[in-house]
Amino acid sequence: MMLPLLLWALLLLLATVPGPGPRPAAGRIPFTLSMDNGRSFPRSGTWLAVHPSKVSETEKSELVNETHWQYYGTAGITGNLTVTWEPSALSTQSVTIELWGYEETGKPYSDKWAAKWSYLYPLATSIPNSGFFTFTPKPAPPNYQKWEVGALRIINSKYYAGEKDVQALWSSEHALAWHLGEDFQADPEAWARAQCLAWEELEDQLPNFLQELPDCPCTLAQARADSGRFHTDYGCDIEHGSVCTYHPGAVHCVRSVQASPQYASGQQCCYTEAGTLLLTADSTGGSTPDRGHDWGAPPFRTPPRVPGLSHWLYDVVSFYHCCLWAPECSRYMRRRPSSDCRSYRPSRLASAFGDPHFVTFDGANFSFNGRGEYVLLEATLTNLRVQGRAQPRTTSEGPQDRGTGLVAVAVQEGNSDVVEVRLAGEGRVLQVLLNQEVLSFTEQSWMDLKGMFLSVAAQDSVSIMLSSGAGLEVSVQGPFLSVTVLLPEKFLTHTQGLLGTLNDDPTDDFTLRNGKVLPPKATSRELFRFGADWAVENASSLLTYDSWSLVNNFLYQSKHDYSFQPLFPEETVPDPRQATEAAELCGDNDFCIFDVMATGSLSVGNATRMAHQGHQHRVQSLQPVTSCGWLAPPRNGRKEGIRYLSGSTVSFRCDSGYSLFGSEASTCQADGTWSRPTPMCQPARSYTVLLSIIFGGLAVVTLVALTYVLLRHRKRNVASWGSQP
Repeated sequence: MMLPLLLWALLLLLATVPGPGPRPAAGRIPFTLSMDNGRSFPRSGTWLAVHPSKVSETEKSELVNETHWQYYGTAGITGNLTVTWEPSALSTQSVTIELWGYEETGKPYSDKWAAKWSYLYPLATSIPNSGFFTFTPKPAPPNYQKWEVGALRIINSKYYAGEKDVQALWSSEHALAWHLGEDFQADPEAWARAQCLAWEELEDQLPNFLQELPDCPCTLAQARADSGRFHTDYGCDIEHGSVCTYHPGAVHCVRSVQASPQYASGQQCCYTEAGTLLLTADSTGGSTPDRGHDWGAPPFRTPPRVPGLSHWLYDVVSFYHCCLWAPECSRYMRRRPSSDCRSYRPSRLASAFGDPHFVTFDGANFSFNGRGEYVLLEATLTNLRVQGRAQPRTTSEGPQDRGTGLVAVAVQEGNSDVVEVRLAGEGRVLQVLLNQEVLSFTEQSWMDLKGMFLSVAAQDSVSIMLSSGAGLEVSVQGPFLSVTVLLPEKFLTHTQGLLGTLNDDPTDDFTLRNGKVLPPKATSRELFRFGADWAVENASSLLTYDSWSLVNNFLYQSKHDYSFQPLFPEETVPDPRQATEAAELCGDNDFCIFDVMATGSLSVGNATRMAHQGHQHRVQSLQPVTSCGWLAPPRNGRKEGIRYLSGSTVSFRCDSGYSLFGSEASTCQADGTWSRPTPMCQPARSYTVLLSIIFGGLAVVTLVALTYVLLRHRKRNVASWGSQP
């Protein structure tokens, strides 16, 4: 049984309030249910734990004009505040609205560090369940003002104030400016400055988390392509209008998918419209790393690993103090400096698509249209396994063609969950299975699972982000699946399977299980033998067999169908009209041409062409680039240019009253060094003084010259007098 999505705050409350029991996990959490006070547990099921920001709109309350709530009491921000909700979500005639505060107590990074939700006070009691409430905030009593992050909770009025484990509608977590005391409202800037300075002092006492963060990708293209390690930051998304409130000048930001290993911190990387990495050293809109990863990390109840909330305490509220409520942003940026990209290494890419065609990590190309289940990738480094099922295209008349295509792909890394993506039913719709059970995405398009994150875009694309930084993207392309695998550089020399041996050497990509290597120019029939050699073994299969067809055709049969006779490229004999149409559609794309010949379908060929072009575009996006690192402007001067990649030039100017000593420009060279160092700007002398120096110098030179002439003349006279008789 699968319960409906529970309210995020209740889940976080259960997960973060200290108490007995196992530490919480992410994704689907199993539970057992007792109806007789614990004597028996006859029912079981799962509940879904999600990030606070991903709760559906109908299952939470909304702060109308949330910015107004979070700036309340600052210059010009006063008046009423309103909260709304869906009345039918609570089966009651009257409700109570409460304020809860979130804090993390104890010594940071010790076993005494604990996360805690606390009931503070009611905003309204026993009011009609009308779906909205408006009030004028008043400063909270002093004993409540230590809480600066919190949320509203709306409950049935029959429950007592602060009662736990009850059905509720929670608001989003937010900065509690509206409940702060009179000292804040009297002078919010001075109050915020004091908080900023206190945060700065605390930061200086905490461990340096920056050193274990991954470097940012150098370009926007790299950041969007490296989807195993970086994912869109929804607060600055180019696909949704680039509303980058906290990063002016940026059009898109990404976050590191995984929290850092020791401190559970997160990286953020923001980019300009030109694709340039935006640094805080150049702009307040630059990328800012996070002490607490916004998405949290196991064990999720332990600071700073609590999803969303730890990030609010250590990174967001301090940003309000220093940058939004007080003009002290330089202090924040010094302790949250952007990463440059000098040590970034792009992920490596391999793909399979069409009938099926493979492009290995090292760039070798081949086709293998076997029928069966095959090892696409095995990596002993993390025990990563990717398997695929291939079978002929099916129409209303049954299986067609002498070619095949991928119809299912499954992945597991270590002891992670097993996720399978497959084409299902007569409509060949995309279906996702978690540990052999079909997943529903009616509530959520993003799931935190054991050892991975799972994201579903629209109805035809699934992204899987593994804890090692590896990533898979599976999408529907025509009648088959297209799969792309991304691996970080640490997987070098650790892979085998149909996607090749990742070692920058394409000549050994056709390696059999026994270690024998087929030559790069192997024939199509030799490559067919290579593909058959990587058939999945029954004991290690990750794929699901939940129908008689799958059981009979794959579970109880050889994983490679030796009776299936595919069409080899040298056997294709197209009729002239088909050849002309294929040439017009495909151009010089051999994969596209072969699929048109093998299936007789231009649409299948076009799907293959599009998938291959997508692979080539991503390969190009992930090409390494050289960065020379940030170049400082001269003191008492400025620079023009914020791009620090090979071939980029930065120019320098001095402020009024200063003169430039050194080069006016520096260019990033291919070896990663700047052609010239930053010049100096030294005080310039006034024009009058300069003229005085010039003319004074000329006068001295003239005087010396006249003296010399007179002395020479006198010497000649003396000599002539001495020579007379």
